[in-house]
Amino acid sequence: MKLTKLAAACGLGLSLGASVSVMAGELTANIGAVSNYMWRGVTQTQDDPAIQGGIDYAFDSGFYLGTWVSNVDFGGSKPNYELDGYGGYGGEFGDFSYDLNAIYYAYPDAGGDADFFELGASGSWKFLTVGLAYTAWGEVSDGPFDSGDLYYYGSVEIPLPQEFTLGATLGYYDFDDDKAFYEASDGTIRSKSLDYTNWGVNVSKDVGEFGTFSLNYGQNDGSTKIGYDDDAKFWVGWLKEF
Repeated sequence: MKLTKLAAACGLGLSLGASVSVMAGELTANIGAVSNYMWRGVTQTQDDPAIQGGIDYAFDSGFYLGTWVSNVDFGGSKPNYELDGYGGYGGEFGDFSYDLNAIYYAYPDAGGDADFFELGASGSWKFLTVGLAYTAWGEVSDGPFDSGDLYYYGSVEIPLPQEFTLGATLGYYDFDDDKAFYEASDGTIRSKSLDYTNWGVNVSKDVGEFGTFSLNYGQNDGSTKIGYDDDAKFWVGWLKEF
């Protein structure tokens, strides 16, 4: 699952580079850099750059395991990094493929109330992918990223000439505890839903042994009154797999 997240963060949805055969499967490693770490339409680095990377092992049976790390910045002194572990199973039938996965999002230096665990499922047909992620557990009490949250998404990926790829994404976050409170201009306390829609477009270029570069745009329709930054975001990314 984090393999998908890294690709999305770089504006990509493809597998790159060479792989090393180990026993009954493949071991791969990846490294990437982005000028803004965007996840589901929201910056994870206060619009600053991030260095990211991971290791994956895919069994011939279709099962896979992996881990992934990135620096983060949520506006306070901590956390400073995200460390994820994930596993899943995928397969394909002709032009149709599917993936079932579980991922644990950890923020080891956060001091608690930050980690959460998701279960996910997706299906792809040719250039179209749809899926959902369900938050099965979270350390946060009475807020987002706790149990019961759902994220729905769809994406398209269209090959272009000269090893370019055009991609587009659309997602919707449905939080179980979906209310946030703010002080209105008249001094009264009001509430707004935390739920939001995000969308984005990217163009990537495969340059062989040098990896893949991308130019990305993303945005969300969350309310600035409760802390969302709904400005249009543009960033560049690079991803290399070994």
